[in-house]
Amino acid sequence: MIDVRNVGFRYVDGRPVFQDFSWHVDPGDAWSVLGPSGCGKSTLLYLLAGLRFPNEGQIQVAGELLARPRPKTGLILQDYGLLPWASVRENIALGLRIRGFYGPDGTHAPRDEIVVRVQRRVDPWLDRLGLDSVADSFPGQISGGQRQRTAIARTLALHPDLLLMDEPFASLDAPTRESLQNLTLELRHERGLTTVMVTHAIEEAALMGSHVLVLGDLPNSRPRIFENPGAATPEFRSRKAYSDMVHSLRQALEISA
Repeated sequence: MIDVRNVGFRYVDGRPVFQDFSWHVDPGDAWSVLGPSGCGKSTLLYLLAGLRFPNEGQIQVAGELLARPRPKTGLILQDYGLLPWASVRENIALGLRIRGFYGPDGTHAPRDEIVVRVQRRVDPWLDRLGLDSVADSFPGQISGGQRQRTAIARTLALHPDLLLMDEPFASLDAPTRESLQNLTLELRHERGLTTVMVTHAIEEAALMGSHVLVLGDLPNSRPRIFENPGAATPEFRSRKAYSDMVHSLRQALEISA
């Protein structure tokens, strides 16, 4: 699904973030990317999204060289990215309307995209994510959890095969965060999504990723990978393997610090 091959990337001030960095993600995998602030987690996600490009090496997604944002990649951000002047329903429909405008051109929408009435694609997600009662409300009128559900619905309405998430639950209270973690895991299994979630929370990384990539001091040149079988399910929280993985990841971060 994802092949990162000998990638180098530098900030504009010349600081190297990745240097000869290679990494592979199989279709259907669930990955967490963990590390301290400033280690390159979000930079890696933006490289995978085609929003930034490596200075050296290459990134392939689904067998194709990544030269622009691909229409079958979904991206969910920490700040939701919702239009404040649009209703919940309109925000969910945004990507579908853009695709309808351009048509299945292979750049803005997959070439095999079937153009259907937007309402038929939006209404099921309003119901599935419990947003029916706030469908005509604006982002400033709903809770943080509802805003994040809206962002998830907007992304999944586009039927992505790869879902990238940049600390999507960091600003939420603990009960809402746990509820949305569970929902994301359920949707991942339902739709067979390949997922890569960036997080700074050790417990979240241990729960959400069957594989955990730990980044550390710059430049990152060799991936540190922790295999985490049995994770990426809500039930994993109650298992000893979960607490063991939390302990291992905490030790890894202490060493890298």
